[in-house]
Amino acid sequence: MLPLTNSRLAFLLAALPLSNAMAQTTTAPYDTTRDYHSYSNPRAMRVEHVDLDLDVDFKTKTLGGTVDLVVHRLDEAARDLALDTRDLTIQKISLLGEGGKLTPLTFRLDARDPVLGSALHVAIPADVAAPTFTVRIAYRSQPSASGLQWLTPAQTAGKKYPFLFSQSEAIHARSWIPLQDSPQVRVTYRAHIRTPRELRAVMSAGNQPESALNGDYRFEMPQAIPSYLIALAVGDLQFRSIGARTGVFAEPLTLAAAANEFAETESMLETCEKLFGPYRWTRYDLLILPPSFPYGGMENPRLSFITPTVIAGDRSLVSLITHEMAHSWSGNLVTNATWRDFWLNEGFTVFLERRILDSLYGQARHDMEAVHGLQDLNQDLSTLEPRDQVLAIDLRGRDPDDAFSNIPYEKGYLFLKLLESKVGTERFDAFLRGYFDHFAFQSITTEQFVEYLKANLLDSAPQAVNEADLTAWLHQPGLPENAVLPHSDAFLKVDEERRAWLEGRKAARDLPGATWSTYEWLHFLDNMPASVTQAQLAELDRAFKLTQAGNAEIAHSWFMLVIRNHYQPALARLDQYLLTIGRLKLIKPLYKELMKSNWGAAEARRVYADARAGYHPITTKSLDEVVLKKAAATSAATN
Repeated sequence: MLPLTNSRLAFLLAALPLSNAMAQTTTAPYDTTRDYHSYSNPRAMRVEHVDLDLDVDFKTKTLGGTVDLVVHRLDEAARDLALDTRDLTIQKISLLGEGGKLTPLTFRLDARDPVLGSALHVAIPADVAAPTFTVRIAYRSQPSASGLQWLTPAQTAGKKYPFLFSQSEAIHARSWIPLQDSPQVRVTYRAHIRTPRELRAVMSAGNQPESALNGDYRFEMPQAIPSYLIALAVGDLQFRSIGARTGVFAEPLTLAAAANEFAETESMLETCEKLFGPYRWTRYDLLILPPSFPYGGMENPRLSFITPTVIAGDRSLVSLITHEMAHSWSGNLVTNATWRDFWLNEGFTVFLERRILDSLYGQARHDMEAVHGLQDLNQDLSTLEPRDQVLAIDLRGRDPDDAFSNIPYEKGYLFLKLLESKVGTERFDAFLRGYFDHFAFQSITTEQFVEYLKANLLDSAPQAVNEADLTAWLHQPGLPENAVLPHSDAFLKVDEERRAWLEGRKAARDLPGATWSTYEWLHFLDNMPASVTQAQLAELDRAFKLTQAGNAEIAHSWFMLVIRNHYQPALARLDQYLLTIGRLKLIKPLYKELMKSNWGAAEARRVYADARAGYHPITTKSLDEVVLKKAAATSAATN
């Protein structure tokens, strides 16, 4: 690895985003129906269908072609179609008429905001009187598009072919498609994608895994979805069926392990249907991505994108699949209308996920995951500003990616758990099924949920929660006093084993670690006291080979201990971990921990200088704040 010289640090710092006017906060009244992160004007003109025709160019790392937008005019007087873009080259815009006739249209691309991108204004002539019309935009993406990652062959499992995948949540779709990039705008879509002949394209739509490799692929998504769920991947992909409606796409070297790891997907889907109503997306397939994918999973309909870091070999991390699958109801079927309402996606999904785990694996598994989630929540509550601890979060003037903490997930879950505890599981499950039916294929706000909650649950159970409770949970920081907190008997036993070992009453080799689940190991490691010694870490490492752990979650918790205690025998493996995994949940805390000490900061800068080029743009944006900006601040303070 190359050392991070002053010149190289300066080069990397040049890649940091500029400050932006959007960062100005406002005290103006919040319009709950407005998406503050979109330039689009769906109240006047709403895009209803997207038709993509794109070439995938690995040489230039760009997508190029056209998109047809079918627009429904809601305001007869409206003449300006406002769209979202970020760093797109707009070549030509036309009105698509009968017989394919193209009439050039005048357009304007506004100045670029570092977060929101550039508004694209298309002038619709006064003589276009039809309530529905089609606009064709010829364009090309940039190699730096934040919603795309272009991988070299060396960054893939097979090392032979390049790979491309998209990640459009939250507002990254605009970096590869000009459109109304707001979750309140739902569209159907078709796509014609051309690739190198040896590669396969897949999308969040109907896929044909048995089709021959010919470089020419067509897709259709007949159900209306928000823009952040439009997804594309291209690579050396093969398919294996694992159920009547389920299967796995993966690189050949990964396929067998993935199919084995996720073999229970079909039974999970059946359990979901029993609990929450029919699955409405035809198929539920998985795409296993290269390890640079920034998240654990992305719930793209019909084809969830999944990190390979959950392939542990023992199915111990498959709760991530239940999470992404649950999004087929909470998130994909009923969607947050704006990123302020993100908890409607994630809090509901965590609740559904744990109901599924309870049904499949029992109460003990449910309790362990819930307690682990509570610990993550408490960690965030101890570090986040009060404004970031509320469910209906005000993100005006900020990047919506700032909403990605444990608050919408775990605090949202605990709010729903409180409601369930007040009315009973059977009644609350029935309420959820009615909720999904009522709002199916719609995007809603927190206020719409509260209105439905009051009319369909609280009207007959006024003792459940009152108005003050709703305000505390949705609009105030912290965890309300009436939270129903989980506990785990299994974790109590782990705590006793840890105490016995730390006090010298038991040798590490005599700990029952071989029988522990992943979550028992995480609890054991994450709650280790600061007083643990180097000798104790070495003993634990000899007994269970934690430095070489194949389970990425356990390895993460171990490396947190390694960093805090400067356990040098594991540092080389830590470097390898940071260089080969791009999942933010796993690597960002490690970089943050490294930056707390002089030796660790030097290590973080050295590794990041090599690793950065292989990370996803979403990952580098987040890690630049941790490593590069802090490094620059430290350097300025010492000079």
